[in-house]
Amino acid sequence: MKVLGVEFAPLSIPTERRLQTVGALHYTFCFLFFGFGMLFFFIYLFLFTSYYFVPLAYLLWYYYDQSVSEQGGRRSNWVRSWSLFRYSAKYFPLELIKTQELHPSKNYIFACHPHGVMSQSHFVNFATEGTGFSNVFPGIRPYLCVLSGQFMFPVFRDYFLLSGAVEVSRKSIEWVLSKEGCGNAVAIMIGGAVEALEAHPGSCTLKIKSRKGFCRMALQHGASIVPVYAFGENDLYDQVPNPQGSRVRRFQNFLTHMLGFSPALFHGRGVFNYTFGLLPYRKPVHTVVGAPMDVPRVEEPSQEQVNQLHDDYCKALVDLFESHKLKYGVSEEQHLELE
Repeated sequence: MKVLGVEFAPLSIPTERRLQTVGALHYTFCFLFFGFGMLFFFIYLFLFTSYYFVPLAYLLWYYYDQSVSEQGGRRSNWVRSWSLFRYSAKYFPLELIKTQELHPSKNYIFACHPHGVMSQSHFVNFATEGTGFSNVFPGIRPYLCVLSGQFMFPVFRDYFLLSGAVEVSRKSIEWVLSKEGCGNAVAIMIGGAVEALEAHPGSCTLKIKSRKGFCRMALQHGASIVPVYAFGENDLYDQVPNPQGSRVRRFQNFLTHMLGFSPALFHGRGVFNYTFGLLPYRKPVHTVVGAPMDVPRVEEPSQEQVNQLHDDYCKALVDLFESHKLKYGVSEEQHLELE
């Protein structure tokens, strides 16, 4: 039913569909509001109530526990297996596609593309069992790498750590690749926060040409690099037009540089309407995990070796995209744009 240009959802929706919406809403709420909400709540408790000791006690806990996000995290397989995440995966739906077996005797760097507005598919695929990662890749433990600032919010950090997520810092990634044994896969959104500003429906633009740190770490630890491309991730939200050089993009770039995260101006659908809101659109996302690139261990790799590995990786990523794009809704004329 449409009223004043807004298409409302029907009242008679199957329970399964409602549960899927709850799953998608959970991630959106946590991503946008949980962290800041708890921070402001603790400030309120400290300044305006007699429960000031609660944030003080938590501050002591944080001081004691702050390094865990750089030391392998605090994974809970029970939390990762919640049915909530399976419903979230079915909402779009999401699909995790294996092209080659990964042997548990090795460690891997999953180079994930594109970032998207909120990295919906990457979170569900690698920080939960929503798409059955453990069944698709038996013996492999995924560690989703996210901005360090995510682990500074009270309570939210403790909840997020249960997913197996860790900081996307050199120390954190090296810990997983060197001190957690074998069979580990660190999943890194290579394009970072800046790439989120390119997340327009149909866009295939990746920020990668200057992103070579993952190649250096792969060489230093002999970790295989695995190209990962999520077809449809950029289609989950509409974003305000922000072409390079526009006032909007210049302002966004400034805030990204100052704050460390990208202030994307986006909208999706609502809980009770299909026209406007913060929920992602119900559009399928197919995440293709490519063949691992074996990397020799070089304790002190030269810049030339890093550059060569980066060039080889970019070629492998383009090949992955080209060989699967027609199956997942990308036209023959469209190609990856590497910036």
